[in-house]
Amino acid sequence: MYCMKRVSVRELGYCFKDVEAKLAAGEEIEVVKRDQAIARMVPDAPAGPPKVDFRARMKEVWGNGTFDFSFADLISEGRGEH
Repeated sequence: MYCMKRVSVRELGYCFKDVEAKLAAGEEIEVVKRDQAIARMVPDAPAGPPKVDFRARMKEVWGNGTFDFSFADLISEGRGEH
């Protein structure tokens, strides 16, 4: 059976580092005041996939060289406007 950790408002103030560690470990914590639940603390969702460094990727694909044409000319040529 799943049992959520319960802490009082007073305990939350005195032992916040312990509560923070439990949240980091993935536990949910219920905050109570006078034996009544007033809040529920849940761990934050994972950040997701890492962000792509497009500048590094562009260097990897195209290198550091310069081009003898402009991209506007390339697009015009592709459209048959040249």
